[in-house]
Amino acid sequence: MNYSEWLNTVPSEITNDPIWKLEVYRLALFSSDIGWPDVNAIYKNHLMQRLANQLYGSLGSISANLTEGFSRSKGLDQARFFEYSLGSSRESREWYYKARYVISAEVYRHRMGLHTKIISMLVPMIPHQRSHSIREEEAKYLVYESSFDLDMEIPFP
Repeated sequence: MNYSEWLNTVPSEITNDPIWKLEVYRLALFSSDIGWPDVNAIYKNHLMQRLANQLYGSLGSISANLTEGFSRSKGLDQARFFEYSLGSSRESREWYYKARYVISAEVYRHRMGLHTKIISMLVPMIPHQRSHSIREEEAKYLVYESSFDLDMEIPFP
């Protein structure tokens, strides 16, 4: 599987959301998704279990903070969450660097490159948001229909 193939696996509940238009968000979500097998492989080395937990937390935090920031009004509030996302991407890259002894060189190079790309996309977003005031004109929000049924049986692994 590659990134283009992965894009086709993301559910419409996510791809229909306006944040999906941000490439950096798509890459952050991709990073978290492909990081799951990495975390499991790293966790199997008993000396690396704590590192695996840290990595999994930082991977999920990148897209989560982008989502939180995207939902805020432009300006300082949004920039703060984009900074959190930037920090989490740098943290993820750092954990991958420390895990390089237990993951393949191919995986290591790919993840380092992916996080460097995410970082390079986030860095210019922050000053841009800091130049906006916190308030903005009234925004019109689209309401999406959902087929999600709150009464369905909850699945568990």
